Amino acid sequence: MLFFAIFALLAASAIAEPETQSYSFSPAAGSGSGSSFTLTGEGRITAVRVWESSYIRGFQFRYGFIWSPVVGFTSGQQQEMELSDDEAVIQISGKYSHYVQSVVFVTSKGRHLEAGQPSGTSFNMYPSHKDAELVLLSGTYHGAITSIAAHWARVVSSADYTEH
Repeated sequence: MLFFAIFALLAASAIAEPETQSYSFSPAAGSGSGSSFTLTGEGRITAVRVWESSYIRGFQFRYGFIWSPVVGFTSGQQQEMELSDDEAVIQISGKYSHYVQSVVFVTSKGRHLEAGQPSGTSFNMYPSHKDAELVLLSGTYHGAITSIAAHWARVVSSADYTEH
């Protein structure tokens, strides 16, 4: 009898999972050579920094009030975009050849940060689930960023909880 109860519980959770799942992954764009990186932190991304020359040299995200370590390099020109409290990164597009040549971060309010020189093969990354946003960036670098992949999820903030 216990077996049937556990089986019923697992079956019910499997049926409900597609509706409640909010994580998705956009595969890497770029050559993929060099050392791997993961740019992550706790909570929602509140600012984005990109270092550029004729290609993308480095990235840094701020999660809440804390800046992540820089991935890649801080040489070249720095671009920065701060997000408002109710704003999130919902799309990344750009172009790549050996290096990631250009990148565009688009927010839920229609604002964008563009960096680099647009030449090469195009890519476009976005979440598969409603209300999901960029939570971390992974990829590779050597001399500059050689690939990026996007990880999307629904971020639950303290504002999402209300006392009854």
